[in-house]
Amino acid sequence: MRRVLSASARGGASDEERTPALDSRESRESRDSRETLRTEFPFELPRGYVDDDGTVHRSGVMRLATARDELIPLRDDRVRENAAYLSVVLIARVVSRIGTVDDIHPGVIEDLFASDLAFLQDFYRRINAEGHTRAAVTCPSCQENFAVDLAGGGRPGES
Repeated sequence: MRRVLSASARGGASDEERTPALDSRESRESRDSRETLRTEFPFELPRGYVDDDGTVHRSGVMRLATARDELIPLRDDRVRENAAYLSVVLIARVVSRIGTVDDIHPGVIEDLFASDLAFLQDFYRRINAEGHTRAAVTCPSCQENFAVDLAGGGRPGES
């Protein structure tokens, strides 16, 4: 059974003691954070997942990881036997869809091409550690530096 304490019992200000300025600042901050926090990121696999019917699936969605997403795989026997398997279990937890496949599990991630797994590992790192999907690149022809959005809508090389 869960007990709910009033603000005064918790040692905080009661509703009557709260100032309107504090209330408006808190509501503005919570509204701003709700409007700007992005939790799902679309991606395009370099090669694509090939399902049992031979259909290639390239576009997908990855969500931000939670602490639980990073802790639960550590209890997995496959990860205990082979630490490299951690990324397979972790990626399977945070990818919510690849093409029309929405039942993403470690078996699906195991069947990805190595380049697609490497892409998803980098994508995971970018959205969870760096907070964005941009990558700095250099044009091989003119050596100009610029940024590309890995979550972008098109395939590399297409405009």
